[in-house]
Amino acid sequence: MRSSLKFTNKLNMLSEMEVESKFQILEYENLDGATDAETAFGLNAIRQSGIKLKQIRIILNDSAVKLEPNSLSYMKGNIDIKNKSGGLLGFGKKIITSKLTGETAFKPTYSGSGDIFLEPSFGHFALVELEDDEIIVSDNMFYACEDGIDVNAAIQKNVSSAFLGNEGLYQTRIEGSGIVALKVPVPESEIFKCILINDTLKVDGNFAILRTGNIEFSVEKSSKSIVGTMVSGEGLVNVYRGTGEVWLTPTKNAYKDLKIGRVIQINKSQAEQDKNV
Repeated sequence: MRSSLKFTNKLNMLSEMEVESKFQILEYENLDGATDAETAFGLNAIRQSGIKLKQIRIILNDSAVKLEPNSLSYMKGNIDIKNKSGGLLGFGKKIITSKLTGETAFKPTYSGSGDIFLEPSFGHFALVELEDDEIIVSDNMFYACEDGIDVNAAIQKNVSSAFLGNEGLYQTRIEGSGIVALKVPVPESEIFKCILINDTLKVDGNFAILRTGNIEFSVEKSSKSIVGTMVSGEGLVNVYRGTGEVWLTPTKNAYKDLKIGRVIQINKSQAEQDKNV
């Protein structure tokens, strides 16, 4: 199927994957729609900072995808929309999964041939291809997937990970075969995709956002002894064992620090202005 869509604003393609459907991450080169000084000032600030608006495009070719509700921006072509509840048992299962993971209960299915554009965002996206596999991801990362993918809940397998790992008792499990579009907290170029082969990874902090289903997760003391743990100053660490892949976002907290620093700076400036009045 050939798309006949034409764009007047130049879009760059950051990433692309294709199995039954084609997923693309697009990036707007410039935003030039300011009609007032305040908006123009904001656009100039994001332009100087290198912040780009991004959007996911999905090209259906007699195929089907599931979307996070309210994520659709617009679509073109012969595309049907359905909500699959799976009967009474399926309805109950979806409601329970939604309560446990924080994900929405029902994800509409779009099937046919045409183009689907999801809501644009200044956030970041990543594409993953699963081949009869599963991944465990942090809450609210799911955005879209091919119809051969199932999104449900995965219970933590041990007490330490459930109550000490800051991930909650349940996490979001995505399994099956096909492409998955994820919302990620940092650019994909800043994600360290750590491959483990019968190995152990210890992380001091809550910045592992994805792991393959055959990786075991637990929370342990950083040292074998209580004294050693106290001396190291690290306390508890998140531990990942097995063979598979873990995605780490070590730069995530740096962005939080920048926001906090900006708030402090604004508060200081405001306090100085109030003092001079």
